[in-house]
Amino acid sequence: MSAASRNLRTGIIAGLVACFMVGMGFAAVPLYRIFCQQTGFGGTARIEEGAKAPGDTGKMVTVRFDANVSDKLHWTFQPEQKTERVAIGARQLAFFEATNLSDKAVTGSAAFNISPDQSAQYFVKVQCFCFTKQTLQPGETQRMPVVFYIDPAFLKDPDNAGVSEITLSYTFYPVDQAPAQG
Repeated sequence: MSAASRNLRTGIIAGLVACFMVGMGFAAVPLYRIFCQQTGFGGTARIEEGAKAPGDTGKMVTVRFDANVSDKLHWTFQPEQKTERVAIGARQLAFFEATNLSDKAVTGSAAFNISPDQSAQYFVKVQCFCFTKQTLQPGETQRMPVVFYIDPAFLKDPDNAGVSEITLSYTFYPVDQAPAQG
């Protein structure tokens, strides 16, 4: 094999490797988001739109609701209840309220997190305002629901043995600045 054909083969292989690496760079964010949603890694809740809750186990846990707004978004945002005792395995409904304090229509997107991290994989969101962008007109207030349940497998995980409270935290950002979930 001549030096020219070896160089050509090496160049083709290097080009293919470079194309593969660029492709993996573009795929990394969505793949990481999917990984986080499936495993609860980094405090990301499982998302199972339309899922049916398995049913009340008779065990309870406190869910604390936390609401924040980016300083670049002129909104108020808060949960209707700060804490709620919920039955593990039962479908739950919580509401948050957002108000646009500006004089123009503004679109926001909510990023969320669950803590403690080891509990996130058992926090299942069935329906959430965080799945879509929210547009509020000047002065408009909107009531936003979250439907969720705590997977009964939470009770069998030894890492959750001492967990009596799970925090669901949201932060609203202007859409052009919303971070990736996960």
